[in-house]
Amino acid sequence: MPAAYVITNMKISDPEKYKGYQALTPAAIAAGGGQFLVRGGRFESLEGDPADGRWVVVKFDSYEAAKAFYDSPLYREARARRAGATEFLNMIVIEGVE
Repeated sequence: MPAAYVITNMKISDPEKYKGYQALTPAAIAAGGGQFLVRGGRFESLEGDPADGRWVVVKFDSYEAAKAFYDSPLYREARARRAGATEFLNMIVIEGVE
């Protein structure tokens, strides 16, 4: 079964409010068996015009595990704390190759 990746791009508009999300997210990801691969950091576009902001990539053992993380009570609470803290947020789950 191939791994899956949750890829998020967001622009934080309220850093103080966002701290509540940051406080809960690592435990929610760990409980779902996920592992941060990218968590902010320097980036540049090599082609195209990507959105500015913060990029995060989390690896899960499977597509189903990634979806279960997203729907988990722990992450639902984290998402509730994030409400109003970002100008935009785009999140996808994508299956890797075997």
